[in-house]
Amino acid sequence: MIGSLAIDEIAERLRRSSGLAAKGDIAHVAASLGLSGSDAIAVGDDCAAIPDGDGYTLFAIEGFMSEFVAADPWFAGWCGAMVNISDVAAMGGRPVALVDAVWSAGERDAAPLLDGLKSAARSFGVPVVGGHTNVRSRERQFAVAILGRARALLTSFDARPGDRLIAAIDLRGRYREPFANWEAATDASPARLRGDLEILPQIAERRLSRAAKDISQGGIVGTAAMLAECSRVGVAIDLAAIPRPDGVALERWLMTFPSFGYLLAVRPDLVEDTLAAFRGRDIAAAAIGDVTAGTEVEIRDGLRRETVWDFARQPLIGCAPSQPSPRGMPA
Repeated sequence: MIGSLAIDEIAERLRRSSGLAAKGDIAHVAASLGLSGSDAIAVGDDCAAIPDGDGYTLFAIEGFMSEFVAADPWFAGWCGAMVNISDVAAMGGRPVALVDAVWSAGERDAAPLLDGLKSAARSFGVPVVGGHTNVRSRERQFAVAILGRARALLTSFDARPGDRLIAAIDLRGRYREPFANWEAATDASPARLRGDLEILPQIAERRLSRAAKDISQGGIVGTAAMLAECSRVGVAIDLAAIPRPDGVALERWLMTFPSFGYLLAVRPDLVEDTLAAFRGRDIAAAAIGDVTAGTEVEIRDGLRRETVWDFARQPLIGCAPSQPSPRGMPA
């Protein structure tokens, strides 16, 4: 047993978590829009990656839960920039510009959202260039979109059996109570924030990895499941190997949304170079498991194993391509 729960109890909590359930909603929306793995622009990644000649234009959007926006509007504004920028980095890209959409009950009601967005945009060095505004709404609502660019891609579609699964997480933070957000950014210097994000495009351009995803509200295991489903593989995660802050219970950490957290699938011979790229900037990084040839997302605790999800029984986000992409080719 790791922590206070047995491995079967941890697996059951993960299956029933709101973060994993929210990721399952993607399948319904994708089907309603007629999106599939056969589309020219692959669906299910952190950003849409649009070939533009000598690289890729990256395009993404994030909307925020009403209760989060109501409870912590300044941080919601900050996250509007941060999580979009993280999506671009997860694709091996660099951000270009942001646009926002804000609804509020007056200018004063919108002020903390906009102040948080402005503060993050300045810290990360990414301009806000426009958006949509309605200050005559009954409640705050908020969404932000981003444009980025990649010379070489990291995708959700290129993990292969035999790869090692690496987790890289900035542990220099704290929970932003009462939500499951591990906040390690607002106190960091702009130079540190920008330098840390540069790790991902450098990994892509050095060809250390072809497959990555940023750890989102699905947590470490839920994010690994999305990566595995899109790549048509399984994954086995060693719970004891996951980087974790001191004093944080494993069962909470597994469902946490870190401000800087990524999973990468890496060939065994490139693992040490990949880990060194993160550790050189004081980012905690470790190989936490294996990419397998199966259909199961499995957690391991020594000799004990438990399946969290089996794609052969039930899709999660329903965005797996009809055929796996060849190693080294963009999906």
